[in-house]
Amino acid sequence: MKDLIPLFGVIMPFLMIISIIVIPAWFKSKERREMQATLRAAIEKGQPVPTEMIDAMTRNVKVAPTALSDIRTGVIWIAVGLGVCLFGFMIGFEDADAFHPMLALGGIPIIIGVAYVVLSFFNPNKAKQP
Repeated sequence: MKDLIPLFGVIMPFLMIISIIVIPAWFKSKERREMQATLRAAIEKGQPVPTEMIDAMTRNVKVAPTALSDIRTGVIWIAVGLGVCLFGFMIGFEDADAFHPMLALGGIPIIIGVAYVVLSFFNPNKAKQP
């Protein structure tokens, strides 16, 4: 039994990822497939398609990101990076060797955020509001 504990320690994070991401996506695609089959059968029989069904199918369609959404995403990434840097600064009081690695780790989301903000200026959908 004690030999299984390390095995579960390695397998459980992957099972958690699968249960959190993959399984809900699979159920959503299954539901969408069933709705499309129902719609296809109604069209083949000559029935009018209810507008509620069309609204339900187009409700979760992703739209192209606008400049405003890019700026929002960039600001969130920058804030996360600054939070990690601040955390590293606070840890630096206890362990001076922890400051620079945390600063480097916080720099990654800051660079991603700056990239989003810069790319928002080149977004072709910048005239549209969400």
